[in-house]
Amino acid sequence: MQPTESGKDEKRPVSEPLARNIDALMQRRRRDVENENVTAKIAARMAAFTGSVWSVLLHAGVFGAWILLNTGAVSLVPPWDPTLVVLAMIASVEAIFLTTFVLMNQRRQARVEEDRAELTLQTSLLAEHEMTKLAGLVLAIARELKVHIPEEAEAEELMQEVSPDTILDEIDRQRPK
Repeated sequence: MQPTESGKDEKRPVSEPLARNIDALMQRRRRDVENENVTAKIAARMAAFTGSVWSVLLHAGVFGAWILLNTGAVSLVPPWDPTLVVLAMIASVEAIFLTTFVLMNQRRQARVEEDRAELTLQTSLLAEHEMTKLAGLVLAIARELKVHIPEEAEAEELMQEVSPDTILDEIDRQRPK
């Protein structure tokens, strides 16, 4: 942060390439949200509400009032469900629907996370490929300039391409059974 004339710290803007990347990702996120089908949007909103304090307060109020009115603790109206069987049935059916909405939303979020993981993997593979090429170029320049290269065997290793399949095979081989 850099101090301004008033002496307060001012955040520096991010670099131009980073700003472009952030903008592209946000545009993609907005486009993905716009392209979601109606059921996915409903499921996301229901899951968001279900996980909120407002949902807890609403349920506490409705269920609490139902119980108080039907057990005779408050005698404003005659009890219509003295055994609370209807309340239990309503709560059970609601739980089925809310669980379904939450599962639909989790599935959507898992797809988003899978896309992000794929982007991260592809970016990492590209960066690794570029670094391998740069290592080869630096090694060639060093040899041309007759610069002493300590641990030349390790330098040669840096120029080898990494195969994702080979890495995954090795992880599978070493994974505890």
